[in-house]
Amino acid sequence: MALNLEPLEWLARLKRRHEGELPVLQALNDYYEGTQPLAYMHPELLLELGDRIQKVVINWPRLIVDAVEERLDVEGFRRSSDEEADGGLWEMWQANDLDEQSQIGHVDAMAMRRSFVTVGTNKDDKEFPLITVESPLQMHADIDPATRRVRAALRWWYDTEAALEGQVREQYATLLIPNSTIQYHFDGEWNVIDRDDHNLGMVAVVPIVNRPRLLEPLGVSELADVIPLSDAACKVATDMMIAAEYHAIPRRWVFGAKKEDFIGSDGKPASTWSQLMGRLWANELSPGEIQAGQFPESDLSNFHNTLNALARLVASISGLPPHYLGYSTENPASADGIRSSEARLVKRAERHQRPFGGSWERVMRLAERIRDGEWNPKSRSLETIWRDASTPTEAAKADAVVKKVQARIIDDEQAWEDLGYTSTQRDRMRKRKASAARALERAMAGDLAAVVGPKPGPDAQAHNGGNQPAAADGQLAGVTGGAAAAG
Repeated sequence: MALNLEPLEWLARLKRRHEGELPVLQALNDYYEGTQPLAYMHPELLLELGDRIQKVVINWPRLIVDAVEERLDVEGFRRSSDEEADGGLWEMWQANDLDEQSQIGHVDAMAMRRSFVTVGTNKDDKEFPLITVESPLQMHADIDPATRRVRAALRWWYDTEAALEGQVREQYATLLIPNSTIQYHFDGEWNVIDRDDHNLGMVAVVPIVNRPRLLEPLGVSELADVIPLSDAACKVATDMMIAAEYHAIPRRWVFGAKKEDFIGSDGKPASTWSQLMGRLWANELSPGEIQAGQFPESDLSNFHNTLNALARLVASISGLPPHYLGYSTENPASADGIRSSEARLVKRAERHQRPFGGSWERVMRLAERIRDGEWNPKSRSLETIWRDASTPTEAAKADAVVKKVQARIIDDEQAWEDLGYTSTQRDRMRKRKASAARALERAMAGDLAAVVGPKPGPDAQAHNGGNQPAAADGQLAGVTGGAAAAG
């Protein structure tokens, strides 16, 4: 369902919606970065401690995102009608540094619900379209509820250089609508500074969405369930540090001394803080009577147990293996046990490969359309080739592949792919295999030069004194001589 809005109306609509979501998106980003405010701590306690006690951040949100993202590696693209990966699409991928940028897009999508990929013409290199990954902190898209496709998108930002120099921050925006990409600059009002009428008939933006829902087409954060547990862990860890500061080291007490009796090295009365940090409590008794003693130190094991309990809750919710969260049983787990504990994590990664792969396929179809000037009907069946998300040992993987090849279940191409070789490596192996096959065919046809090299000219034979032929003839002579001697 299309909306008949003018470009500036689209800009105002998208910017208003994005500004409404920015606080939530920024909070999710803070949790991933570990810069979130310290929850559950009493404001008066924070005020009293000041900078003396820094908050302790147990950054489980980053661990949950990175543990899955580390298993999401794109290795190429292939059409169902082709046996091999498409080299042209992989060239475009490499030319736009998407090996690195795709990882950033996956992290932002899992942490902040989605990220975006834009495709456009490259003014500096006409051979390859320009593909860029965009942050949800700067970009927003409007999704058509009927087709579930983007019908308009906006990227807007401030000039950070001007802000650093103390100038008024310059504001810019890029509006992407079905047939045009329009650049704006805000100077009291939005003014067009560049326009690209590509006439694609669709918006050249593809969202990478984490866990889309029917009524949440722009996704849900992977951190939603773990944020309360992370806040609790940070609070407990900070409390533990405070307890270690004030109670874990034994305090001493003195009765019969005045506050003025405590003098610093400079001859002045010691400050309350230095007395406090000296773990010394003092009180006055009758003159001349002084008593001293020591309180028992506090046991911090209750904090340790609480953190372990929270870690187990996080593991059960996120599917992370226990050793990812830093705790283990008394008996070390076997290799099979470790792989079994990673089963949910592997499945989570595979579940992410499907929607993320669909997004990258739409990106490459768009890039191919911009490069060739027309849609390729074969690209409708495009599929993303992902690296295996599981963690088998190299020996186990090789053994399984060899058995499949010997049983003629798979061919060499599938074996190379199953072993994790990249598209470039498979192409090199394919060329070497073809070259060896051609050389063998020529040898079988009697062309020994294909195996041992060309026959030397007269000069080479003269150099040998004419006694022993070189290269192919020499080897032939050795073969025939050996045969004669054997006879």
